[in-house]
Amino acid sequence: MNPKAMEYLGITDEVEIVKVGGKRYRFKVIASEDVPENEVWCNAEELRSKGIADRTIATCRAPLEGD
Repeated sequence: MNPKAMEYLGITDEVEIVKVGGKRYRFKVIASEDVPENEVWCNAEELRSKGIADRTIATCRAPLEGD
């Protein structure tokens, strides 16, 4: 993720991806200036293994406390 996006989303070391329907997944975050500020780049194989395909609608956020 872009470091600026991580800062304003309050993300430090993990990002939570929430698919439509409420299924939540956590992924380790690596900061990179190469990633555009409005994008999140992920490992395609890891996403597929969790049932997240191209064009899946999802929300990216900092993990909620207590979950």
